[in-house]
Amino acid sequence: MSDLWERVGRLIGSDNLERLAEKKVGVVGLGSGGGFVALSLAMSGIGNFTLVDNDVLEAGNVARHVADLRYVGRNKAAAVADLIRQRNPEAAIDIREGLIEDNWDCLDDVDILVAAVDNEAVKYAINEQCMKMRLSASYAGVYERGEGGDHVIIKPLEGPCYACWSEATREGVKISTDSEGDLDYGLIGAQGTLDAEPGLWVNVTKVAGIQTDLIINELLRGTSAHEEMPANTLIVANSYMEIIEEQESEPHTGLWIQIERDADCLVCGERLKQGVDKLARPDRGRISLEDLAASGLTTDIVFEEEED
Repeated sequence: MSDLWERVGRLIGSDNLERLAEKKVGVVGLGSGGGFVALSLAMSGIGNFTLVDNDVLEAGNVARHVADLRYVGRNKAAAVADLIRQRNPEAAIDIREGLIEDNWDCLDDVDILVAAVDNEAVKYAINEQCMKMRLSASYAGVYERGEGGDHVIIKPLEGPCYACWSEATREGVKISTDSEGDLDYGLIGAQGTLDAEPGLWVNVTKVAGIQTDLIINELLRGTSAHEEMPANTLIVANSYMEIIEEQESEPHTGLWIQIERDADCLVCGERLKQGVDKLARPDRGRISLEDLAASGLTTDIVFEEEED
């Protein structure tokens, strides 16, 4: 163990430190939250990264970002990669200067994904991809004016997917299908984002620090250093706020809540999966109305009467 990692190894154990050094974390979105999480993970011993961002650092970002004025004009993923190498010279980093939608292949060998993008539509695309790949993903959000935030690690088929989790926790999100059968997530905001006024850097890093700690804990699952959490979702109050209706939480406190998987979720719902499996049997010919009814699928299909 080098002098660089002596204290970390003393804290979590040399075997666990070696385990973290072998892990690979993907971070999509290297803004204020994602950049802090990526750098903090590197400083905790994570040895392999995939960093994805299509945006460049602007001067207005610096007050809320791990990268300083030296990196203005550079791609955010490249800037954070450089900062990681300054703390962990042996880190292996795959930099993707583009959209995640054009770089799904970079997730093939990651152990956990950090979805740190602001755009909710992209989060839902990430959610669907992670469901296909059976890839766990960490999502965190900071509430309006930094009054608080939340974090969840989504584990495909072991609990809610991000779609049904957000429908339970985000006001205004309703998952349905449009006239063409495509998923419609009822996003808030013209740009597909949740409208919010950002908080200070300290508000962001408080939530991002908790997110980093819980990611490390998940990567150490099965070891003596892992601690089982009381629920899957942590809500943090930075100021007086009403997390539970008519119950005000005090500043700098947290509340664990359990969000269950929605059996009728259009992305991960068990009843949907069972119904599709029934209808997709290769030995079937045409699907009858009786087949559809027997499948258990809940639909909003309206059948028009045939004209004489």
